[in-house]
Amino acid sequence: MAEPVLAVRPATAGGWDALRDEPGPDTARCLGLYARLAAGVAVVTALEAGGGPTGMTVSSLTSVSARPPLLLVCLRGGSRTLTALTGRGTFAVSLLTDRQQEVAERFADPAVPHAARFAGLPVRRVLGLPVLAGGLGWAVCLVEDVRRYGDHQLVVGRVRAVEAGDGRPLLWHDRSFRSLR
Repeated sequence: MAEPVLAVRPATAGGWDALRDEPGPDTARCLGLYARLAAGVAVVTALEAGGGPTGMTVSSLTSVSARPPLLLVCLRGGSRTLTALTGRGTFAVSLLTDRQQEVAERFADPAVPHAARFAGLPVRRVLGLPVLAGGLGWAVCLVEDVRRYGDHQLVVGRVRAVEAGDGRPLLWHDRSFRSLR
């Protein structure tokens, strides 16, 4: 079966393309649309140059490929976690259950120091990286590619170790944590 061909709209007379050349909608309108997206919640962890753990909550995580096994995560540009994972070339992803909302909030709170985010939580080391226990599953990845898009960076990781568990996912929708109930 032949691959579908995507039609590209030609520029209008004079070379002006209304879709590309008009200013886009304002940020608030875009964020309003983005809030309507439902997404699973995960914590991305890495080790800083000194060996200490760092991590942040994300809701932009998706599978890319089964062969080879690749995950894509979207991180805020300039974050400590992004700096750590690009510096070391490795990271872990822990998928959260609907019983781990407090964990998601802790790792999302910029007022909580990165080392303190791990305090009192069951954490395992897998291939040297911190993985949160008790979630839906986890993956440890090697950084395959990093690309900047706007104020975020897309990181593609090649899965080197993985485990899937049970439970209901913690979701992010309409700027709030949700459950499938």
